[in-house]
Amino acid sequence: MSSSFLDFNRNLIKDLRANGGKATSGPFKGRDVLILTTTGAKSGEDRENPLVYTWEKGHHVIVASKGGAPTHPSWYHNLSSHPIVTVEAGGEKFKARAKVVDGDDYERIYKQHADINPGFWDYRKNTTRKIPVIVLERIDQDRRT
Repeated sequence: MSSSFLDFNRNLIKDLRANGGKATSGPFKGRDVLILTTTGAKSGEDRENPLVYTWEKGHHVIVASKGGAPTHPSWYHNLSSHPIVTVEAGGEKFKARAKVVDGDDYERIYKQHADINPGFWDYRKNTTRKIPVIVLERIDQDRRT
């Protein structure tokens, strides 16, 4: 990963944390963005990634698009190995279980996500892989941060 990409993510995470989960500048201003903390599949270390999200029946939905790249993003491999993750969204921080959506719900939820974030239609055109859709089901009901 390039250092400019890592710097962009670090700065976006700082902005989100400083402003109650809202990006104040750049391409994510005004969009719903969360911070996903996964446990590294190989390293066991915490890894933070800012990701656009939508909602499905009260749960956050993220999509492992990697901009339409031919491979899944590293955070997807991490949550496949360690499905208990930490989510920071809207000024809250909580544990969640990451569940990959399949079957009948997959296309409906992908469409819902891409209709809100049209770039995801392009990402799908740019790759032959099935882009994973993940629902983050909150496992701690304590809503304090």
